[in-house]
Amino acid sequence: MDQLDWHMARAALQWQAELGVSDAVGDVPIDRYEVPAQNPKRSTAAAAPTGAPQAAERPPAVMAAAPAVDPVALAEEAAAAAGDLPALKLALQNFSHCDLRRGARNLVFGGGRAGARVMILEDAPGRAEDLQGLPFAGPAGQLLGKMCAAIGLDRAEEVYAASVIPWRPPQDREASAAEIAMMQPFLRRHIILAAPQVVICMGNISCQAVLGKRGLSKLRGAWQEGFALPVLPMVHPQGLLRQPNRKKQAWQDLLMLKAWLRAQSEGGKT
Repeated sequence: MDQLDWHMARAALQWQAELGVSDAVGDVPIDRYEVPAQNPKRSTAAAAPTGAPQAAERPPAVMAAAPAVDPVALAEEAAAAAGDLPALKLALQNFSHCDLRRGARNLVFGGGRAGARVMILEDAPGRAEDLQGLPFAGPAGQLLGKMCAAIGLDRAEEVYAASVIPWRPPQDREASAAEIAMMQPFLRRHIILAAPQVVICMGNISCQAVLGKRGLSKLRGAWQEGFALPVLPMVHPQGLLRQPNRKKQAWQDLLMLKAWLRAQSEGGKT
């Protein structure tokens, strides 16, 4: 295969990274036998005369190994210390162990009304979210507003939205398992402080972070449980813009959410 399209190239690169490949290799092989051998360094110590007692050899100095940093443990400490949402946002801004922050324009934390019954999670910010610093921005955000309105929800007043990965990954790549684990303590604390009654996971990364499993096509259409809350997986509005034929599935899921909210308001159970 002479050429790869963007998606195939990205998949091939991700596969190599998961195998542990860390360095690129040139296209032209190098003949190591033609590389001139380096002359051994001459000893600076004067040769002792024959029969003279040899000085005791000193053991090489042992460098003290730097203590390993566990970013997940540090994230748990920082998240647990946050007493409210502004403090949690500040903790994320000061968390320097996630490299994604270096290439992002803005931290994408949350939007809408904290304390709303419905909390909607997206996987990671895209270009529009990165520019505005808000989750579900741009055309996808406009579609989300229409989806909420279709079942009688005011997105601005009755929905709180957040992003599992608060910084936009380079080239919109999928977040790694290490990055998800690093952000999970902040997400868990975010949900606790936002105090929703139900969580909507729009994407595989949000399902993995909340439910510990992925496979949105199989998970959607049925209630799940994560962080001791009812969770409903759904297709992200951006996915609906790319695949309009999935809007029927989204409408079915919205009706499930509407029925659940009505039952809770009436004091019933799902």
